[in-house]
Amino acid sequence: MKRKIKDYLVIILKGIGMGAADVIPGVSGGTIAFITGIYEELVNSIKSINGKAIKLFFQGKLKEFWESINGTFLLSVVFGIGISIFSLAKLLEYLLREYPILIWSFFFGLIIASAVFIGKSVKKWNAGVIISAIGGIIIAYFITIISPAEANTSYWFIFLSGAIAICAMILPGISGSFILVLLGMYKFILEAVGDLNFVVLGIFLAGALVGIITFSNILSWFLKKYHDYTIALLAGFMLGSLNKVWPWKETAIETTGVDKTLLEHNLLPGAYEKLGNDSMLGAAVLFAVLGFILIFLFEKFSAKKTK
Repeated sequence: MKRKIKDYLVIILKGIGMGAADVIPGVSGGTIAFITGIYEELVNSIKSINGKAIKLFFQGKLKEFWESINGTFLLSVVFGIGISIFSLAKLLEYLLREYPILIWSFFFGLIIASAVFIGKSVKKWNAGVIISAIGGIIIAYFITIISPAEANTSYWFIFLSGAIAICAMILPGISGSFILVLLGMYKFILEAVGDLNFVVLGIFLAGALVGIITFSNILSWFLKKYHDYTIALLAGFMLGSLNKVWPWKETAIETTGVDKTLLEHNLLPGAYEKLGNDSMLGAAVLFAVLGFILIFLFEKFSAKKTK
């Protein structure tokens, strides 16, 4: 596929969107990749980093190596993700701290529309495909209610955390950062990014590289052999994750020894107001609608470009 410079700039912007989503526990970069139309190309490009490609690299056939892994595309996505993680992380933390209901409402609408958008790519719905979608909903829902573990800062566990989290990051609906929360590693890795702790980041990225290459091969195989079942499962993941991004929550802190765990319980807007809070219901609905409309516009724009 021949692309111009402006095309790669757009891909970088999509990467920025993925990175922004990946730093928020509950939102998946894979969701952004899917709704912006680069998901399957991303999975297949990562899959192409295999023994054959590595052999070309060590033979000095750098051009052939770069073309075989769709290098410019991958570099553009990774560059965008990097820009986002190192520049937008603080902004997103601020927005989630100061305007949590509005931000989560926006993502709630975005994810609902994304699940509908992804579901439309299923070629034929049947009983098996429906069961696959329901399975995805159940799996994602239970992931969102698992109690977080305590941090383990051993090098082997940092490597393993990178491998597990990156697999979730490319799955729509399952947040890699939320997986880090469940593993007890979210705060530790976020601090490593802020402190530029290159030892920790290097080990984490090595785990992520091994994990994503391995997992992308599995996912690519399923997309080719069982496309409709896989797409339905991914759409189910997204719907199941809505439990995590519900805007109105009651929070409590559970103390275990010296460790503190933040526990969240979803509330209806009326119950949230009874606790003395402003539910911001009108604004929340507006932001949810904006998130939904954004995906609708993405779909319309993508349809025009493919004609």
